[in-house]
Amino acid sequence: MSKILIKNAKIVNEGQIIESDLLISNGRIEKIAKDITPSNEEVIDAKGKYLLPGAIDDQVHFRDPGVTYKADIATESRAAVAGGITSFMEMPNTVPNALTQELLENKYQLGAEKAIANYSFYMGASNENIEEVLKTDKEKVCGVKVFMGSSTGNMLVDSESTLTNIFSKVDHLIATHCEDEATIRKNTASFREKYGDDMPIKYHPQIRNNEACFLSSSLAVRLAKKYGTRLNVLHLSSAEEMELFDNTIPLEQKKITAEVCIHHMWFTDKDYDEKGTLIKWNPAVKSQKDQDAIWKAIKDGRVDIIATDHAPHTAEEKDNNYWDAPSGGPLVQHAMPALFDFYHQGKITLEEIVQKICHNVAIAFKVRERGYIREGYWADLMLVDLDSPWEVTKSNILYKCKWSPFEGHKFKSSITHTFVNGNLVYENGKIIEGTNGQRLLFNN
Repeated sequence: MSKILIKNAKIVNEGQIIESDLLISNGRIEKIAKDITPSNEEVIDAKGKYLLPGAIDDQVHFRDPGVTYKADIATESRAAVAGGITSFMEMPNTVPNALTQELLENKYQLGAEKAIANYSFYMGASNENIEEVLKTDKEKVCGVKVFMGSSTGNMLVDSESTLTNIFSKVDHLIATHCEDEATIRKNTASFREKYGDDMPIKYHPQIRNNEACFLSSSLAVRLAKKYGTRLNVLHLSSAEEMELFDNTIPLEQKKITAEVCIHHMWFTDKDYDEKGTLIKWNPAVKSQKDQDAIWKAIKDGRVDIIATDHAPHTAEEKDNNYWDAPSGGPLVQHAMPALFDFYHQGKITLEEIVQKICHNVAIAFKVRERGYIREGYWADLMLVDLDSPWEVTKSNILYKCKWSPFEGHKFKSSITHTFVNGNLVYENGKIIEGTNGQRLLFNN
């Protein structure tokens, strides 16, 4: 493994920005110092650029196995490193659903074979598989995923006794999708009756409304408080939900954490007219009031983590009427550039970006030796030119689905280099093949 010396970087880490050199050796950060004299290392001059820890995305759907016509671990992990994401945690609603330890390990085998980024895969929970869930290795698996709302296959957990069983017995982080299914079914019936097949997309947030989100999220929080469960509530989308979370104690002491995703930070219901089903997600993109509340909670510490919920479908699938178009869209390549746009708008600092998408994920999930720029840690890094604009076009989209809700948008900043375990895997628009990521480990 070659040595790489990064010179003159502005390192963004642990709440500060310092100009420094950084030496990578044997996959790890060997030295951080003001002036490191080169010997036989490859030298990258980072003058004017910012060096950040690689992002850790705790919520992706890479569709592998079973739905690989939409995406797969190989294509999407390459799109991720192009976007500065060096580690991902992938959801269990693939085909088959990852509901047994054997099926889960099959996914880890796929990760080892195909992923250019570091990987972890959630164990899935259903109404019937608590015994399998309890066998999950806390050191080698990021967490247990519970769909308390919409899901595919056999993964909707809608039995209160099952939920009680999971929250009281699982000694591991539980990540939840929270939308109340009964509320959604009732709203769906009402809107179908009114509009039939010609349902306007703009009513999506009225079907999957704030009430559905709050009912389910508040139940998850209530159960977690009752049983002392480690809980991370995924992709929060409403103003009401922000009130469920705490900013009075340090993250290290929190058992209940909150996550929001890029699309809820960027789009509002005003964008449905232009973007249509391209921004149909579950939970739905909601109002400006909801987005403002999300931003307030990001800034004041009630929201701990920013993620993507990368969930691609083909362009043909999306190009359908409201009822037939699936929910979800691709995001891993464009999440960090979107955050840098927010930085340019004055909405968030570079230090806060690193806190929410690197450090805090590592803290909440207890990720071992990643998420920070520290001597001895794995060298998962991104180098960013904040003043290098580029436009999203079909030709530079790396997702297998070949579309993005950001198509036509000109981002203000570019990720120029990405390192995974000390290997340069992306440089100036090109993926560098030849190395694979590693399985994430956890200090549970």
